[in-house]
Amino acid sequence: MVQTSSAVRTAAPLTEITADDIAALGVGTAIFGTGGGGAVYTAQITVENALRAHGPVPLVSVDDLGPDDVVILMSGIGAPTVGIEMLSATGQIHALLAEAERLLGRPVTTLMAAEIGGSNGVQPIGWAARLGLKVLDADGMGRAFPDAAMVAMNVAGVPCEWAVQSDVVGNISVMKTIDLHWLERHARALTVASGSICIGAHYPMTADTVKGAVIEGTVSAAIRVGHALMSSPDPVSAVAAELDARVLMTGKITDLDRRTAGGFVRGSVTITGTGADRGRLQRLELQNENLLVLEDGEVLVSVPDLITIIDAETGHAITTEMLRFGQRVSVLAWACDPIWRTPRGLELAGPAAFGYDLPYVPFEGAAR
Repeated sequence: MVQTSSAVRTAAPLTEITADDIAALGVGTAIFGTGGGGAVYTAQITVENALRAHGPVPLVSVDDLGPDDVVILMSGIGAPTVGIEMLSATGQIHALLAEAERLLGRPVTTLMAAEIGGSNGVQPIGWAARLGLKVLDADGMGRAFPDAAMVAMNVAGVPCEWAVQSDVVGNISVMKTIDLHWLERHARALTVASGSICIGAHYPMTADTVKGAVIEGTVSAAIRVGHALMSSPDPVSAVAAELDARVLMTGKITDLDRRTAGGFVRGSVTITGTGADRGRLQRLELQNENLLVLEDGEVLVSVPDLITIIDAETGHAITTEMLRFGQRVSVLAWACDPIWRTPRGLELAGPAAFGYDLPYVPFEGAAR
């Protein structure tokens, strides 16, 4: 279970992130993870230690960036089930950044999370502390997705010329692929060869190219969601209110089909309603993240809208690798960032992108 903190900040904009913010950030990113992005428990501990050792990390907005700034994405890649047990090596991120700066020919000043969901929304804070860099209050997804092509920069048409990847034994790989779909294939194959978990850096951007190409304010939003959960006697309702989300159903897990293949966690989970939802049955389809919610043959919610399974009492998110038979859970759903509802956004991250022959229906238009 994620550790909690009594420190609660006001609604004033954050300008730095301290160790006291990480518990709330971890809680919030787990919610935004929609089942993926990796469990936050290990990341929370390592990032808190990094901030205590190296001091707070400046948190800057897109408007704060200047002409000398260079932003780069840094994230973990692989199977979340493996990431729980295999930690990164000492010096792994320094070698990764050094290779990225060699390719750029200039220093990187700012890290951005590829995805705000799960551990990938937390770890960049610790990496920035250790590297002496700023963190951008934004990410590339506004949630978690399992594929490198599913980023807002790709929707916006910003090119990615190269990517660097490192593993725990010291291998550094530079990939120059014709598009992000090929990057996903190559990066995933390298990750499997490295034990199914690596760290990657890609998408260097300037103050000009980052505008309109990222989802802004998501680090602050995750911290607000975390504080809402941690400070409320009714955490499920508090999280739903903070996200403008809907509680689709409360029940217990009665069937779970989960397997790790090709660097992904895939499968489905069945939830049987309890209490006011007795007599109902929902099935969620998974590929690292929760992709669909079905009930009585009807799709209630689908990607790119967000679906998160949370503990019915504590409100804490449960990642796909931590789902267990008999858990009492609630299913939350809320609308995605508008960029994902554009034709290009749906091409990259709609139901068809995951192999489902289903039309996308915006969540707020669902029948239930």
